[in-house]
Amino acid sequence: MADLIVIGAGAAGMMAALAASDCGISVCLIERNEKVGRKLYITGKGRCNVTNHCSPQEVLEHTPHNSRFLYGAMTRTPPSFVEGFFEKLGVPLKVERGNRVFPKSDKAADVIDALLRELRRKKIQILKDRVVELVTSPEGTITGVKGELGQYPCQAVILATGGASYPATGSTGDGYTMAERLGHTIIEPKPSLVPLETVEDFCSQMQGLALKNVSLKVKNQKNKVLFHEQGELLFTHFGVSGPLVLSASAHMRDYQKEQYTFVIDLKPALEEQTLDARLVRELSEQSNRDMQNVMGALVPRLMIPVVLSLAQIPPERKAHDVTKGERRRLLDTLKALTIHIKGPRPIAEAIVTSGGIKVGEVDPKTMASKKVQGLFLCGELLDVDAYTGGFNLQIAWATGRAAGEGAALYVQSTQMEQKSQ
Repeated sequence: MADLIVIGAGAAGMMAALAASDCGISVCLIERNEKVGRKLYITGKGRCNVTNHCSPQEVLEHTPHNSRFLYGAMTRTPPSFVEGFFEKLGVPLKVERGNRVFPKSDKAADVIDALLRELRRKKIQILKDRVVELVTSPEGTITGVKGELGQYPCQAVILATGGASYPATGSTGDGYTMAERLGHTIIEPKPSLVPLETVEDFCSQMQGLALKNVSLKVKNQKNKVLFHEQGELLFTHFGVSGPLVLSASAHMRDYQKEQYTFVIDLKPALEEQTLDARLVRELSEQSNRDMQNVMGALVPRLMIPVVLSLAQIPPERKAHDVTKGERRRLLDTLKALTIHIKGPRPIAEAIVTSGGIKVGEVDPKTMASKKVQGLFLCGELLDVDAYTGGFNLQIAWATGRAAGEGAALYVQSTQMEQKSQ
């Protein structure tokens, strides 16, 4: 069949197949879906945030878990390499806010089509099958893979099946099962970059409301600030979502031991004194109007009943009847809307998976398994994950390339050994 089989045609798997082929070995890519790159279609809201325009060191700084493991792979395949790689494949790129890199067309399909063209140009076989088992010799060396449709011999395997998030794209956790059967330790997969459920039910009253340019602080039960950033937040029927929330969730890793609180500043551009002066002006200029009508100048319509309720001001209260204490509570609500977090949404709704194959059991230079000869591991399967902004895809490209080159070297040295015997 082929010298090397790559299981999973996602970002890491496709990069691994291309890198191995460049080294001169035959490669077969096995994918369970009809199309390659299913998860790439949904990254960056369908625009595919391919990487982040920054240094390797900055990628590691945005990887809160096991970043040291990535040092070698990230140095050899930095964001600048990834940008050049896609430009050469005919995908012009652009850099947006937060150094996020997107195709100029804003179409994830352009990234996937370019990768598919390159796979075909390099004559890499693409088979549709679901791999269920890795086949090993009595000595424990990889000799092939078993799929639902057949058995495929090879000299090495790269496992790039993704995590357990977005199972509709094919990331159903199969890779964890296969690796665990061969002796690998699996750190319990948990959702990361995930929407959050809230204790308060007032979020559901504002379902569908997106707030732009708000400031979010995440505090633990000791009142320590774990995250503080400005951006966009979305209220949902279960709680909160949106870019700010997804980024914040990467810092919230222990819902059993910790209690997390969101503090949202709805008016971060205004100092407290300035906002209070504005409140005084609004109350004065609209003194004969009900507060539910006055608030339209300060917050979106869906927020009005919630904000007034939290500030304990009746909606029908005339502006001229608002007391100093009520105005103070209103100011506090606008500058520090507090929400208590119940926990994350299910892993199936997470953008990435935290946890996975223990990195101490993987060679950081070649992504080779330290447990099984001829097995290589990359991408989201590994116990590494980063914040939003193109960093997780950058990890996929870098570890995929390292695995492809590592597997090719292994195959070539094995073939030389066999010839010399």
